[in-house]
Amino acid sequence: MGGESGQGSGGSRADVDEHALDAFASRLGHRFGDMSLLVQAVTHRSWCAEHPGTPSNERLEFLGDSVLGVIVTDHLYRTNPTLPEGQLAKARAGVVSAVALAGVAAELGLGDVVRLGRGEDTSGGRLKPSILSDAIEAVIAALWLDGGMQVTQPIVVGLLADRMSQAAAGPGGGDFKTRLQEQASRMADELPHYQLTETGPDHAKQFTATVRIAGRQWGVGSGRSKKEAEQAAAASAWDQIMVEGEARVARGGE
Repeated sequence: MGGESGQGSGGSRADVDEHALDAFASRLGHRFGDMSLLVQAVTHRSWCAEHPGTPSNERLEFLGDSVLGVIVTDHLYRTNPTLPEGQLAKARAGVVSAVALAGVAAELGLGDVVRLGRGEDTSGGRLKPSILSDAIEAVIAALWLDGGMQVTQPIVVGLLADRMSQAAAGPGGGDFKTRLQEQASRMADELPHYQLTETGPDHAKQFTATVRIAGRQWGVGSGRSKKEAEQAAAASAWDQIMVEGEARVARGGE
């Protein structure tokens, strides 16, 4: 395993925030034997343009796309024995879409550790769905090269289990976070950003989430868990976006 690590200086940990990368690996749930694989997985081509000789994550992305497809297809097939081929294909497409993968990457904090060129960084590259989705595929490839299927499959299934269940259930579900991710990608080419606060004692905590897109606050929601609060905030934001969209139509599409 780890055949990518010998390419150029991409396997070097120079210019890498080791603490942040180690924290990311911990959130991912894997201790890398060859950490240089993860370094390369978070290296965007804009960084490479400013650091000649450094390989980008594009080859890993290519591999990770295939690994991801196999794992998601296998899980959907095994857990939905009565679902016909057409619905399985639609469910898989929804789970591995760029927006869905970018959402997973954002939840893991991958944007904080991606190595970007100065221009891409200052233009909001850490929130761009295209960059985040490519990077999470590259990370999946790094997992595969470092530990094989035995390591990669449970991590990927754990990250995507909720999304796979919702996708298999079909349209009309209440997953407003995914809906909002897709809408934000169309509106501003970035993901929603959630800010969380908590109140109350440990046995009865209440969480409040505020969601922003491109710096603008769109919704606020509360719940007994972080996920519940974020879903409530996303639902509030979705309603606001729909209201504004209807108002634009009423004004003649301004």
